[in-house]
Amino acid sequence: MTFGEKLREARQKAGLSQEQLSEKLHVSRSAVAKWETNKGMPDIENLKASAQLLNVSIDHLLDEDTGFSVQSIRERIDLNDYKKSGKCRSRQDAAVLDKFPQAVQIHPLIRKKKISGFERLLEWTVMPSFGAFEAAEQMRSKNTAFYLVESETAQFFVTVTEEFIEYSELTRKYEGKRFEIGDHVFTKAGYVLK
Repeated sequence: MTFGEKLREARQKAGLSQEQLSEKLHVSRSAVAKWETNKGMPDIENLKASAQLLNVSIDHLLDEDTGFSVQSIRERIDLNDYKKSGKCRSRQDAAVLDKFPQAVQIHPLIRKKKISGFERLLEWTVMPSFGAFEAAEQMRSKNTAFYLVESETAQFFVTVTEEFIEYSELTRKYEGKRFEIGDHVFTKAGYVLK
């Protein structure tokens, strides 16, 4: 969650409106609205006062939760060492299956970048049939595959390229077909490896 999302959530849990919080902090309601939409940040004094009023820590408000653990492991691989077979539709599938043989389930993921309202408007008005932002994202992630790996006790987010496999334990459990991490939306593909 971003700072603004955490501030809004804490304010709502405290049962305060934006107007009420702004009065207690001696700032305008529009300042609180800007903070909650990540269009601005409070100064240090207002940050301290907000945390105290909302009964949360400053660290909680400022720590943007990506959903990943601190530790990320990257190992070099040669994708040519892996072959498609069985349920594997790609060499990346074979690499992740080889890396996590004890996994309970392995879900290939489809990644899409979240686009802003301005980008969406631009696509609809200037280039409605082209999808430039999605095309640019596809080019950046060419030959890269993403997976959600579930073990008995944890979930891992895995990225496989031609040169490496990288994985991080997730700090929260993702269920369902879609989930967000950072500025991307991941959707489980229509097949599982395990």
